[in-house]
Amino acid sequence: MLEQIKQWIEHRRGGKIGSHDTGNLPNPKTPGEQLLTDCRLIVLDLETTGLNAAKDEVIAIGAVAIRGGIIHLGDQFDLILRRPELDIRETVLIHGIGPEALTQGHEIEDALLYLLEWMNGDPILAYHSAFDQKFLEKTLKAQLGYTQPHTWMDVADLMPAFFPNTKTGGKGLDNWADYFGLEVSERHHAASDALATAELTLIALNKARTEGVKTLKGLYDKLHYHRRLQNMHRY
Repeated sequence: MLEQIKQWIEHRRGGKIGSHDTGNLPNPKTPGEQLLTDCRLIVLDLETTGLNAAKDEVIAIGAVAIRGGIIHLGDQFDLILRRPELDIRETVLIHGIGPEALTQGHEIEDALLYLLEWMNGDPILAYHSAFDQKFLEKTLKAQLGYTQPHTWMDVADLMPAFFPNTKTGGKGLDNWADYFGLEVSERHHAASDALATAELTLIALNKARTEGVKTLKGLYDKLHYHRRLQNMHRY
């Protein structure tokens, strides 16, 4: 991954070190009649210094692409960001990213620009996506001045939307992974969590196909309908 970014930086800057250009980045795609069997989906997970998007920061990004009903392990993103100024004492035991890793991490502007180009504007899925969306959008704006809204979908909604009567014993990523017999190699590691979330996404997409949900808009509408039902049941 680091070597790929080095090559990308040289290509983007013409071999010269200079200011970043945020122009000509891919435009985010909106849900339409794109077939789920054809479109590329990004499954993403972040590690942060805490849970408060107002004061905590992103320190690692993991993501993998799904295309044609397959997780493409050769099409993934896995980086620790260079942020030696951050205090990670309260969370290092959770994510395992220490001061040395943050000092040796990749330059944040380079990593974010590469991430945006790699994502290519494709829809993003995450488990409890509101968390990742807040942190990523905050970081992109602060570091690059980038504010274009991507399409986000929450896998925590996706699973119960297609498996409404499933007894998992809880609503967390681990609960669903255990129910379907998935192995999560390393929890609270961005790339590992992204892969586990991608595997759950494939299970949901296979169920969606049996229910006649064939397009990105159909999937998006299904999630919207599920959230409306959940909100109605709260009152």
